[in-house]
Amino acid sequence: MTGHELAHTPQGLARYGSRAPLMLESSVPGIFAAGDARAGSVKQVAAATGEGAAAALAASVYLKAP
Repeated sequence: MTGHELAHTPQGLARYGSRAPLMLESSVPGIFAAGDARAGSVKQVAAATGEGAAAALAASVYLKAP
């Protein structure tokens, strides 16, 4: 599970404290998942490519955060 889905689990809330997980951020803060690595993935190359680009942008936001 990643991002918004993860925020609605007890484990997700405990790991992230006061902030919500970023889009495509995994259950380990700072680790992002895309494509087949995600739960509920549509298993298509085009979707995985787009998710990979989105994960790269989310990682950039994560690294810039204080």
